[in-house]
Amino acid sequence: MTTNLRSESLDAGGRPSAGPRVGVLALQGDFREHAKVLALLGAEVSLVRRPAELAGIDGLVIPGGESSVMDKLARMFGLAEPLRAAIAGGLPVYGTCAGLIMLADTVLDAIAGQESLGGLDVVVRRNAFGSQNQSFETDLAIPALGDEPVHAVFIRGPVVESVGASATALASLEDGRVVAVEQGNLLGTSFHPEITGEHRFHEYFLGKVRSRANP
Repeated sequence: MTTNLRSESLDAGGRPSAGPRVGVLALQGDFREHAKVLALLGAEVSLVRRPAELAGIDGLVIPGGESSVMDKLARMFGLAEPLRAAIAGGLPVYGTCAGLIMLADTVLDAIAGQESLGGLDVVVRRNAFGSQNQSFETDLAIPALGDEPVHAVFIRGPVVESVGASATALASLEDGRVVAVEQGNLLGTSFHPEITGEHRFHEYFLGKVRSRANP
């Protein structure tokens, strides 16, 4: 658990930014990597660990990490219900890896007592690709992001076992397993674009944020 970070709004050079205001859930996981990418793309980035820090943001990123730990800390800090309310209210949210698990309506192999925030009409399975030493990289065709394939890194990632009527699959592996989905203002990926220099998913998400902030 990280306890030494201040809430802050910074651009890539450490200066206040005038871009869309995007929070990154900073309870656990690789939130720093997401914050850096978002700042490079011109967003005003703040770290979110308390309910009050949800106020004023135009979008939220839930990073990779340990979904069971994030769930426990979100409930401990009183964030779980405000997050559910924000998602239900239409806040754009992007979840990577553990963040996708947090957004899924159903988690097949949740540990005892684990809860998700919900919002994405999908069923996911945790750690579907094995242990950390079984991590892998591959190129994915994602038409929504253009013709060039997306280089994706999978680290103990979840897989989408089924996609409900309200959600749409954006990307699948060659074997057909779904690894990226969207539903309205919600976006989820099994992989980690924040660590590869692949910014198109974050750009795609910021498009959702800007559209909602400036209808």
